[in-house]
Amino acid sequence: MTRTRRPLTRTDLAPLARAALGPGRTLTGVERLRGGTKKGVYRLTLDDDSTAVAYVWSADEDYWDQPDPDPRDVFSHGTGLGLFTAAHDRLAASGVRTPRLMYADATHTHLPADAAVVEDMTGGSLEDALARDPREAPRLMDRMADLLATLHAHAGPRFGKVAVVDNGGSSHGVSCEQRVTDGALRCIAEAARREPRAAAVRRELEDTIHALAAEVRPRDRQTLLHGELGPDHVLLTPDGQPALIDIEGLMYFDVEHEHVFLELRFGPHYDALRAPGLDEARIGLYRLSMHLGLVSGPLTLIEGDFPHPERMREIAEHNLQQALSLLKNAS
Repeated sequence: MTRTRRPLTRTDLAPLARAALGPGRTLTGVERLRGGTKKGVYRLTLDDDSTAVAYVWSADEDYWDQPDPDPRDVFSHGTGLGLFTAAHDRLAASGVRTPRLMYADATHTHLPADAAVVEDMTGGSLEDALARDPREAPRLMDRMADLLATLHAHAGPRFGKVAVVDNGGSSHGVSCEQRVTDGALRCIAEAARREPRAAAVRRELEDTIHALAAEVRPRDRQTLLHGELGPDHVLLTPDGQPALIDIEGLMYFDVEHEHVFLELRFGPHYDALRAPGLDEARIGLYRLSMHLGLVSGPLTLIEGDFPHPERMREIAEHNLQQALSLLKNAS
């Protein structure tokens, strides 16, 4: 049975806004921002025309309908207030800009859900800015490259989600490349169940993943990564400085994982973000694995009640074509 999801209203969010922003101001408007699949993101407008953003983590706001994820799996469903606050604190300590946390509540006092309120970044997304004024792209990408260099200058003692590692914990698996390999094989199985073209080449895909993994040599450095860093996950301050959002997946992992995703999402703008010394063996394994995940994930999501299935089908189709192309080139 399809779940009935109801966006939160001004009445719902008023107690949270009052606790976060003070009793002297009144919440006058609420807008649910589009794009979130794991949490609700709401712009709060107050009677003095100031704004803030509320994050809400609840089953009604999460379209993935996943069982309780195990944070010791570095790629488990990245959602929840605990992951968010740990990531926020790590980024702040590292000098990486992210919307300032103004209030966090895990007690469900003001909403029947975990919630946080952060500053509203009013400069829009980097994705929109790059499309709106290509002449500004070099300046914006230089700033993005500086942020990325600051982020990637930090490392952790072992791979895993920041919330786990910074609390002294360890993740499942013996290495980054082993975890990527296992995940890629699961994605192949999931894609094959949902897409006949993937099923037709399942054995070839599995053999290619194993062959690519065999080329990877051991490494002992795990870099601080966002994990899903596209231009839509970067907001701009009023003076045009980039700030990271959707940070719950912050992790210590191979830097090549980040660069494969950066190249995929930034396209022609990626040249400004290239870094020397990347391991091409890891790039090959992580690139094919990334495409496979972006086939199985969207196809799984649209089996539920996600409201924009057309976009997810487009993502799955594009990445299936990319995976098939890589398979052809490897043969």
